[in-house]
Amino acid sequence: MNSATRKSGGWDFLQFHIEEPDEIVGRRKVDLVPAPSAATIWIEGREYSQYSSLVPIECKRLPIPASATRDDREYLYSAHSSTGGVQRFKAAHHGAAHAIGAMIGYIQSRELTSGTQIRAWLQGLVATPVDGWSLNDELRITKRDTAAR
Repeated sequence: MNSATRKSGGWDFLQFHIEEPDEIVGRRKVDLVPAPSAATIWIEGREYSQYSSLVPIECKRLPIPASATRDDREYLYSAHSSTGGVQRFKAAHHGAAHAIGAMIGYIQSRELTSGTQIRAWLQGLVATPVDGWSLNDELRITKRDTAAR
């Protein structure tokens, strides 16, 4: 991603860090963090330097690698631990210092039917019920580029 920002013509003010400590819960690591590159940026009265996180980004593989200690629903929630991707944001384990956070799902097999599976997992969390989950958490696909996959 750093290479892409350098070559994009207009996005070179950004850099990306991986496995950065969360600003509030420092023992937890955020997968991907964009930050200003050799610049100071002010957004809504908050100063961001090259050492500041603009947006915490959590990344998950879909489907999750098979393991007895992993939950298939880990993109959203894990019954085994607090390692569910969206769960980390909802519980303020990631990104508590930010108004927004982001999730990236790396779809490694199957087509975008993973969206249907994620919707079913969410409906199951709501039906169980698991505290803090509602149908307002539903995945919304805003763009699908079938040519670029």
